Amino acid sequence: MLTITTSAARNFLALCIALSLAGGRLPAAESDKPPDAPGRLWVYFGTYTNTAAKSKGIYLGPFDLAAGKIEAVQPAGEAPNPSFLALHPCRPLLYAVAEMSNFNGKDSGAVSAFSIQRKTGKLTPLGQQSSGGSGPCHVLVDRTGQCVLVANYGSGSVASLPIREDGGLEAACSVIQHSGSSVNPQRQQGPHAHGFVLDRANRIALAADLGLDKILIYRLIADCGKLSLNRPAGVDAPAGAGPRHMAFHPNGRWLYAINELNNTVTVYCYDAGRGALQILESFSTLPEGFQGGSSTAEIAVHPSGKFLYGSNRGHNSIAIFAIDAQSGKLRPLGHESTRGKSPRSFAIDPTGRFLLAANQDSDNVAVFRIDPAGGGLEAIGQTVAVPAPVCIVMMRPVE
Repeated sequence: MLTITTSAARNFLALCIALSLAGGRLPAAESDKPPDAPGRLWVYFGTYTNTAAKSKGIYLGPFDLAAGKIEAVQPAGEAPNPSFLALHPCRPLLYAVAEMSNFNGKDSGAVSAFSIQRKTGKLTPLGQQSSGGSGPCHVLVDRTGQCVLVANYGSGSVASLPIREDGGLEAACSVIQHSGSSVNPQRQQGPHAHGFVLDRANRIALAADLGLDKILIYRLIADCGKLSLNRPAGVDAPAGAGPRHMAFHPNGRWLYAINELNNTVTVYCYDAGRGALQILESFSTLPEGFQGGSSTAEIAVHPSGKFLYGSNRGHNSIAIFAIDAQSGKLRPLGHESTRGKSPRSFAIDPTGRFLLAANQDSDNVAVFRIDPAGGGLEAIGQTVAVPAPVCIVMMRPVE
């Protein structure tokens, strides 16, 4: 169990927990309540370092909310294949997967911890720990900031790692191996854990497994980081769908999962009391009649709860949906080109005014203005160079 040794630390942790469970977060851009006035954000980009783009690791680009402009992008911290990032909910800390299959001579990837320098936003390494499996592809900090959850695509396992008082990580306290297969002989011969999401109460952790066509449901004890299977233990996705990433609606009642293999979004009704999911419907993320190859990547709900967005790699677009306020069901609104190739990830700023799309195969990030009434995207004309960008996270500069 995480031990807090001083009164100040206890009070700070209590503040984090109260803010998080009330729906607010100190630095992260995932807050349910956007800031009152425009300002500047620090935007961090996770990348692949083993590509021709020759990335050095994690990059930082200040973002001017008034102008909708990313300023000079520079390296923030070196790390091996930091393809997915997560910010601590109330401390200047950042965590990144090290997406690889060998760590310290074992069949495993790693999770890297960094402290964020207050004046510059640059990253100071705090060490690494094994991710508990190979090919880690997604990392998430729990809402109270006491543990990190990681999904290992290669081995098809999930793990939880307690966060130390200094922000570094302890060794995994839970490692759970998924098992089984599904209908796609190329991609679903075994489990491939791909993403985590937490419910509003920080009590249930949902893990999407692309290889099993399932969303596994875990109970989380955040203060010690322990994961255990819920009852019910999961829900089946449509056969061959390949669930990848997930996003909750701000009201906590609806969950949206983007499916990589069949290019769809599935809507689930969430029972918070039981930690149970029920499928409501699925929609294609591609325009009718599209014949090319494509696969999905990221999904996000607008802070207003009115719109949902999903990225298409191949069609190279963001699919846009309206969300019905009564049922949570979707209505397709169209698509917007990401001005690049293979949009792996995107992020919406906390004011809900801008969307930033990371185009992995064209080494650029494009900025779009969001129509608050209709949900549409308008390219503002800026694209910035980032080598092999995969993930985007935002936070307010630390005072």
